[in-house]
Amino acid sequence: MSMRLLLASLSISVWLFMATLSLAQSNNRYVFDTHGDPLETGDEYYIRTAITDNGGRFTLINRNRSCPLYVGLENTDTPQGYPMKFTPFANKDDDDNLRVNTDLKVTLVQVSTTCVQSTEWKLGENDTRSGRRLIVTGRDNGIQSAGNYFRIVETESVGIYNIRWCPTEACPTCRFICGTGGILRENGRILFALDGTTLPVVFQKKDD
Repeated sequence: MSMRLLLASLSISVWLFMATLSLAQSNNRYVFDTHGDPLETGDEYYIRTAITDNGGRFTLINRNRSCPLYVGLENTDTPQGYPMKFTPFANKDDDDNLRVNTDLKVTLVQVSTTCVQSTEWKLGENDTRSGRRLIVTGRDNGIQSAGNYFRIVETESVGIYNIRWCPTEACPTCRFICGTGGILRENGRILFALDGTTLPVVFQKKDD
C-alpha cells in the first residue's frame, strides 16, 4: 500500500471513530424541562413552542370532524392543551431519564374523545396542498411500529429542542425519509407537520 493510500485510510478511520464518538456522546445527554430537570418516563409534560406568536401548548385537532385526531397546537399560549408521557424504545441502564436522539413514543394523556384509537403520536398522511407529512394519533401496525416513534433533538440553544421522526432504533435496517416537526396553519388551526420550517419547543412539567 502506498503512503498516500495509507494516510487516506487512516484519515477515514479517524473520521469514523470521531463521528461514532460524537453520536454516542450526544445520545447520552438528557432532555431537560423548563426548570432544568431531566425529563422522566412516567411523568407528564406539556410541550409548547419556544417562540411567541407560533401557538401555545400541543393539543389534539379535529381536522375533518372524524377520527383520527391530529396533533397540533393551541392558537394562543393559554393554560390549555394536553400533557404528554414519553416511553423510550429502549431504557439505558434502567435510567428513567429521557435522552436526546433516542426513539420514544409520545402519548397524550387525560384526553376525552369519542375516537377509540390510541392517543400515541403516529406519522400520518401527506397534506394534499403542502405535501407535508402530518402527525396523527393511533397505533402503527407496521414494522416495529416505527410510525409511533419520534425523537427529541437538541438545538443550538440550551433547553430548546426539535421533535423529529427518524426511528432508526426501532428499525435499524429500514430506510426512512426522516423529517423534523414544524407548524402548518390551516383554516385558523395549527397542525404539527414534518418537512417544513422546524419548530423549537420546550417541555413544561405538569403542575409546575
